[in-house]
Amino acid sequence: MEAKNIEDIYTLSPTQQGMLFHILSAPDSRMYFEQTLCTLHGTLNIAAFEQAWQQIVDRHPSLRTAFVWQGLNQPVQIVHQQAKLSIQQYDWLKLSTAEQEAQLQIYLEADRKHSFELAKPPLMRLILIQTNVDTYQFIWSICHLVLDAWCVNTILKEFFCVYEALCQNQILQLQPSRLYRDYIAWLKQQDLSEAEVFWRKVLQGFTTPTPLVGDWIANDSLDQHQGFSQQQVQLSLATTEALKSLAQQHHLTLNTFIQGVWALLLSYYSGEADVVYGTVVSGRPPTLPGVSSMVGVFINTLPTRLLVSGEASLLSWLKELQFQQLNIRKYECTPLVQIQNWSEVPPGMPLFESILVFENSSVNISSLPTGNLRIDNVRSVINSNYPLVFLVKPWSQLSLNIFYDLRYFSTVTVARMLSHVAALLNNIVADPNTTLAALTQSIVNNPEQLISDVERQQLLVEFNNTRRDYINDKCIHQLIEEQAERTPENVAVVFKKQQITYQELNTRANQLAHHLQALGVGSDVLVAICVERSWEMLVGILAILKAGGAYVPIDPTYPNQRLAYMLEDSQVSVVLTQEQLVKKLPDIGAQVLCLDTLWDAITQESDENPKTEVIPDNLVYLIYTSGSTGQPKGVQVTHQNLVHSTTARICYYDQPVTGFLLTSPFAFDSSVACIFWTLCQGGFVSVLPENWQLDIKQIIEAIAQQQISHLLCLPSLYKLILEQAQPQQLISLQTVIVAGESCPKELVKQHRELLPQTSLFNEYGPTEATVWSSVYNCQNHDLKNPVPIGRPIANTQIYLLDSHLQPVPIGVSGEVHIGGFGLAKGYLNRPELTAQKFIPNPFSDEPNARLYKTGDLGRYLPDGNIKFLGRLDQQVKIRGYRIEITEIEAVLNQHSAVQEAIVVAQEDIHTHRRLVAYIVPEKEQIPTVDDLRSFLKNRLPEYMLPSVFVMLKALPLTPNGKVDRQALPIPDQERPNLEAAFVPPSTPIEVALAEIWSEVLGVEQVGIHDNFLKLGGDSLRSIQVLSRANDRGLSFSLQEFTQNPTIYELSQLIKTAEELRIPAIRPVSREQYRMQASMDSTTDGV
Repeated sequence: MEAKNIEDIYTLSPTQQGMLFHILSAPDSRMYFEQTLCTLHGTLNIAAFEQAWQQIVDRHPSLRTAFVWQGLNQPVQIVHQQAKLSIQQYDWLKLSTAEQEAQLQIYLEADRKHSFELAKPPLMRLILIQTNVDTYQFIWSICHLVLDAWCVNTILKEFFCVYEALCQNQILQLQPSRLYRDYIAWLKQQDLSEAEVFWRKVLQGFTTPTPLVGDWIANDSLDQHQGFSQQQVQLSLATTEALKSLAQQHHLTLNTFIQGVWALLLSYYSGEADVVYGTVVSGRPPTLPGVSSMVGVFINTLPTRLLVSGEASLLSWLKELQFQQLNIRKYECTPLVQIQNWSEVPPGMPLFESILVFENSSVNISSLPTGNLRIDNVRSVINSNYPLVFLVKPWSQLSLNIFYDLRYFSTVTVARMLSHVAALLNNIVADPNTTLAALTQSIVNNPEQLISDVERQQLLVEFNNTRRDYINDKCIHQLIEEQAERTPENVAVVFKKQQITYQELNTRANQLAHHLQALGVGSDVLVAICVERSWEMLVGILAILKAGGAYVPIDPTYPNQRLAYMLEDSQVSVVLTQEQLVKKLPDIGAQVLCLDTLWDAITQESDENPKTEVIPDNLVYLIYTSGSTGQPKGVQVTHQNLVHSTTARICYYDQPVTGFLLTSPFAFDSSVACIFWTLCQGGFVSVLPENWQLDIKQIIEAIAQQQISHLLCLPSLYKLILEQAQPQQLISLQTVIVAGESCPKELVKQHRELLPQTSLFNEYGPTEATVWSSVYNCQNHDLKNPVPIGRPIANTQIYLLDSHLQPVPIGVSGEVHIGGFGLAKGYLNRPELTAQKFIPNPFSDEPNARLYKTGDLGRYLPDGNIKFLGRLDQQVKIRGYRIEITEIEAVLNQHSAVQEAIVVAQEDIHTHRRLVAYIVPEKEQIPTVDDLRSFLKNRLPEYMLPSVFVMLKALPLTPNGKVDRQALPIPDQERPNLEAAFVPPSTPIEVALAEIWSEVLGVEQVGIHDNFLKLGGDSLRSIQVLSRANDRGLSFSLQEFTQNPTIYELSQLIKTAEELRIPAIRPVSREQYRMQASMDSTTDGV
């Protein structure tokens, strides 16, 4: 760059700075590159054409501007005195029409890949290709850093005026335009303090960008999906005129109608009422004289936030929108980066993912005065840092254009979006006095406008083509009896060193079943079973079913109040338990049988399979899940449901079960998969002793020693297993299933690296659909995409529906509705809730066919797999447990010192989900964490207790008076208000434990008398503490940790390996282990 050629130097506008950042951060992305192609007809004066363009470059400093940043504190733009513009010319007269078109497409793509050298002006290219005697293809490529769309119109008008004058040998004197540097100077004088107040208020409570309808582009096709593409539709002349007339009649702008329709469509696609998208404004301040003729980058992108309320009148809602847009005009020059910083959206996350451009100044190039030239076939391509740009040109026929990133959107998806926009605009013309809900419904009720016949067939039929032959005349215990006849000597249950064969299991269950029948147990009679993990647990469950009854699993760790409710609600007549648990059970008048002391009497009963009247429609079990009313609800599952669920597993999974490790509590429905799948295939169920199921080392050891073939657990638990195990310890695993919470793609990667020979599956399904409803094989999953929940299992249908029970298109979020043979009977003693959640299936011809409304949000991917998106309500999953937030809130609000309480699920610093309770205490009655935990512990199970309690003076509210959960403060890392006084650690062991607790819990200060649970600990975090402590040579078991939950108590127990002088462990071969296990089984087996 020669100094004598420098005319001016000044800084960049904030918009230019943002563009430059994106261009430099992704140099191969073609970002902010714009290419316009049109066809010129007529006799073209090439010399005048070139000279006219050069005069335009000479006239406007922005077209002679370079951008320099290297070695500078901030980038600057340097205006050159001269910048030579050359026009590339090609002669394609000898090519056929087909060859010309093919060559043109190749050339256009090559031109897009050719980036600009930002230090060498002019930052634009002109190409002229002659295709006929009087026909040319004209390509104009520019870098968006130097001008915006408003300027394009200005430049083209000036160019054609100059060209026409030159053709007539005249010299045209254009009025001088103001310099772009004056705008830069004006920007520097602006005070943003008032704008900050305005934008903070506008975006208050908005924390997550409105999601777009994205497509899953397969990894192997990414090379073919690069850059941006465009699609366009034009409204009819009649519709355009009707919209303009309607706007004028109601004192609205056409822009307002477009903005409203886009917001409405985003709301429908995302399922969110509160939407934000970007709006491009001209950015030309009216207080700056001569700004309309200036050439440069003035546009700014601002967030538009709208609340889409279904009951609102369309016209009044649009008037509110227009009023909002008028208020924004005062602050439209506020830099987007500043607005982003003032918002509550986390750093690194965009405020919005789509932008709307309404080109008020847009002129149809074809309509420009061009003398003897005629222009047609105008096409444009733009590249943006946003995935989608919706560009509207208010020509005589309204032009709707979408530019989209090919990495995220398919042609079909964008075509559907444009058709929806056009449909909404047409429906507004047809009925402008409608409501927002009715307007949305108008396209929902028209299948041609929302979903094509082909796609509707795909959604309703092809994606749900799951019919398979199934067993419909047997109960689950009969299948187990048949298995016992086939493999009587196979081991069925392993507990500690005890093993029970199928013959022994069947005999013991038969004897107990006969005893239960004598006590009145029969079809649909509920029998509670409240036992610790043991072989008696499985014998008791099978015996209840053989007697004709249905089992009700009760976790003995539940608080007394919850136990009493479940037993009273189910009205059980018999309770199976163990002697040490009898005192814990409330007296409800039921007969109590202790399985560990009853066997001498039971062995006198017949060992033959009992005869019952039970049929597949009878209940098999009743499992309680969290309820929104403050009390749990019982889900009634039938034999047909369970037989379907079990046989569907046998049908889907190739590897038969030889050994299944039961990691979940038997009161949790994933235990159903382990127990019945295994016992119907002749494998053994491995039951770990109490507390061992959360001890990672014990789990790994059990897998290795017992040669476990199948494992089903939480993704978070499996992650810990992979982190702590050696590959040879898990080599027996053939099938691993994760369920109960979202499966991270990082876990799939970790699994592949450690166990490439083991199949990994991700399952999804609520208790109301008998454990599982869909499954996804992760083996060939593209790690660039989130892990979906798969497709429906055998004889199951999954529909994603909107609020009107209409199927949503592929890529649009909808509520997951499940149909098929897995649907439970309903909720015990809750007919209204049953009717609300189990609804008639509108897509089935089967009589009495139903759908279960899960409350989960999902989105169909193009290949038919379903992506899980979260919940519609306040239900959450923590460590696999389904929890109704409102149940915890209802109990908290009963506390005498609590005025108001809100509970939310949040991620801690380690991205683990936890419950956080926000408390507004009564005046002068601030409760301690100990007090609140103790109060809840007497009423709720451990997994429903919040990890953190935050005291507030008042709960934040939205403008309409509702609690603003998004505005709740993130808990700090300070030590909570505990009754125990803070005593710092002093010994090396105490210091080490305090450091580990602080890391795991995210609490800065930990005292030696602080209770781990009261600091926010839970079972998963206790496993992490155990693992990290072992890494430091501190040895203790999980059971010791739970019994001694303070650092002081734990440090008294800990002895390092050196203190105990533990000898080195001698490795044992698999053959030696099997020989020793065989000897143990002959002396210790049952």
